Amino acid sequence: MRRVIVVSGLFLLLCLSAAAETPDDLAYMDIGELQDRMNEGTLTSVELVAFYVQRIAEIDRAGPKLGAVIELNPDAFVIAARLDQERAQSGPRGSMHGIPVMLKANIDTGDKMETTAGSLALRGHRAPDDAFHVQALRDAGAVILGKTNLSEWANFRGSNSSSGWSSIGGQTKNPHSLDRNPCGSSSGSGAAVAAGLVTVAIGTETDGSVVCPAGVNGIVGIKPTVGLVSRDGIIPIAHTQDTAGPMARSVRDAAILLTAMSKKDANDSAATGHPGPKDYAADLDTGALKGRRIGVWRGYYGADENSESSVIFDEVVAILGQLGATVVDPVELEIPEEAYDGEFQVLLYEFKTDLNQYLAGSGVDPSVDSLAELIEFNRVNADTVMPWFGQEDFEKAEAKGPLSDPEYLEALEKSHTQVAKAIDSLFESHDLDAVIAPTNGPSWVTDWVNGDSFGLSSSSPAAISGYPSVTIPMGEIHGLPIGISLMGTSYSEKKPIGLAYALEQKLQARRDPSFR
Repeated sequence: MRRVIVVSGLFLLLCLSAAAETPDDLAYMDIGELQDRMNEGTLTSVELVAFYVQRIAEIDRAGPKLGAVIELNPDAFVIAARLDQERAQSGPRGSMHGIPVMLKANIDTGDKMETTAGSLALRGHRAPDDAFHVQALRDAGAVILGKTNLSEWANFRGSNSSSGWSSIGGQTKNPHSLDRNPCGSSSGSGAAVAAGLVTVAIGTETDGSVVCPAGVNGIVGIKPTVGLVSRDGIIPIAHTQDTAGPMARSVRDAAILLTAMSKKDANDSAATGHPGPKDYAADLDTGALKGRRIGVWRGYYGADENSESSVIFDEVVAILGQLGATVVDPVELEIPEEAYDGEFQVLLYEFKTDLNQYLAGSGVDPSVDSLAELIEFNRVNADTVMPWFGQEDFEKAEAKGPLSDPEYLEALEKSHTQVAKAIDSLFESHDLDAVIAPTNGPSWVTDWVNGDSFGLSSSSPAAISGYPSVTIPMGEIHGLPIGISLMGTSYSEKKPIGLAYALEQKLQARRDPSFR
């Protein structure tokens, strides 16, 4: 099922009028280039918004029909105009002033847009206010352009799901190869950035949902330490692992976006170790790898399944040495099977508790104000909501008890606590600055019958521990992007971001998509 973007006639007319005189080379410009043009007076935020609205119409709704965007903000044009006026009168607020941003559709906005997690059960839901990090973006001068499609309920509803499919948004396509999957659950955000439908976007991750769509779509993604970005206003899976994160076409742009959105939320219990305001884009240096110690993790999921990925990864490991890094190859990061089992149990318990809490205070239609009522809604509307896969995860979560249950506490210890300790021990024993591993293999053909076919993944250690991970493009296999991830320890974002920047500048591996 495909939802049509609703845009007022006046808004669309003004946008198309502005876009008619806007150069078509804006699609893949970075934030610095756009700011230079706006400061010179050769580009306005209004013109930039108009350009993207027209490009979305031509590429997302027509042409390749990517299906990356669920909804456009009907106030985007007015917001951009106000920011243009402010720039003219008093100058820009900072690097994000007038820059369009897309949000994953599970992130609250207190405006005319909906927050649905892609589910027909939440159609028409408008949040009472902005998520904390969305307000921070507005304060920084960003233009919230719209919301992106996602794997329904952030891919936590049932088995055999297809990443990038939701009952509201339909199936998002990979812009590099339209029959291939964009990975989930921040699939729309990844595809929109890769296709030049927006400058930067926000995704959310519980395990792999920022770094996988970033890697598969050939862009940069940052999964921050849980607590660096406020968890307020995100339709949850699990508070232990949930975080929003920036997605961009360059490390610098992702770092600029992270700087704007990572304001400390005193009401977020995970923010106790928050380092306070930091400029993550400052002091980025092509020589940052010199003298650094980089561990190479070869025990990631699917390590032996794609020889071409392994060859490219080995080439990058060799480049690290050429850039002056000390490479520790391999390092042993043993994640026992009980940690993965424990992770799933934690997600089930926390999903029930966290989602019920969100729904109770969200202003959602009272007919679906609990997980139990969502399960019933899906059962009654199975033909439209569950045509391809079911809601087994929902049902397993509903059967769980409170977070005081011994089963939950034991699972939390076996997963989150033990994996964090293992990572800390690894970094300390080898005096490491980062650990690297391939982010993903080449994308699979989208298959609604059998579901996803993940062949390679390294996201779980950072996800389970709540630690940061940065992915950048590493290369391509038959035109399909693959990424490389740099993982750090708690609140160490500056270090992996800096190292990723230096490696990115050497590799220059990002490619514009071909929409083939």
